[in-house]
Amino acid sequence: MRLLKSLITILLFNFLIFDSYSQNASLKLWPSGIPGSIKNEGFAEKPALTNGEVTWIVNVSDPELYVFLPPAEKATGTAVLICPGGGYAGLAIAHEGYAIAKWLNENGIAGIILKYRIPSDLIMKDKSVGPLQDAQEAMRVIRRNSTEWKINPNMVGVIGFSAGGHLASTLSTHFDEKVYDVADNTSARPDFSILIYPVITFDASFTHAGSRSNLIGQNPSPEAVKHFSNELQINDKTPPAFLVHSADDDVVPVKNSLAYFEGIQRFKSTSELHVFYKGGHGYGLSVGKGTQSVWPGMCLNWINEILKN
Repeated sequence: MRLLKSLITILLFNFLIFDSYSQNASLKLWPSGIPGSIKNEGFAEKPALTNGEVTWIVNVSDPELYVFLPPAEKATGTAVLICPGGGYAGLAIAHEGYAIAKWLNENGIAGIILKYRIPSDLIMKDKSVGPLQDAQEAMRVIRRNSTEWKINPNMVGVIGFSAGGHLASTLSTHFDEKVYDVADNTSARPDFSILIYPVITFDASFTHAGSRSNLIGQNPSPEAVKHFSNELQINDKTPPAFLVHSADDDVVPVKNSLAYFEGIQRFKSTSELHVFYKGGHGYGLSVGKGTQSVWPGMCLNWINEILKN
């Protein structure tokens, strides 16, 4: 009965996705088997609904890509992998996933949502690398399908929000780290990164404690803390970044974005940081709300500028 209920919930979830958005494809990320996985039938995916819309997902164990392509007449050839936030405890799939894909499509950019695995010892041999495995493979899948999806493989970026920003910055700094056996030499390096109120560090003095403990445990080693403090992992191969934060963010301190920007400025003069005086945390596109609501337009201008070079 539990399995039947889970199947019905997932079918309803997929129906609502297709009914509400012009999704082009839904792909299993690991059709031949998920690396480092532990089979656990009791770990069932659970979407939450608000006013009939899927807004939150927990217990993701079988990652997928939701592909949203812009109309052919508007397509620029650019694509962005979307990593919703949720503290590595769930995925804020609506305002940090579907809404972002729609915004990108409206501006001629392919938006590809990564429904990544929630790190858990119940389903992973090493939960600290599970989301990174998914992000690396997602970038490779996008490039492998670039011809079919009419995407320029040299114009593929990543956007992440909050803990999704940690994943996006981890991908940007650990894209060539071997965390699974790769089928080919397709690059997992993003060409640019967009980090919105991101968790960057696992330094206890200014991290988001929930994201840190969910990914690397309650009592992580100093080596693990350093490894996943992405401001410490920047080098000359790290892609340029566009960062947005609010000074009054009391969930993820603004120092996260400041530290990443300071680190990346040593190598990437085309990066940008925008700190707004107000806004708090978790506002997504923030349409028409506060001064931070201008960030999407600023971001599009930045993408257009860096892709000229």
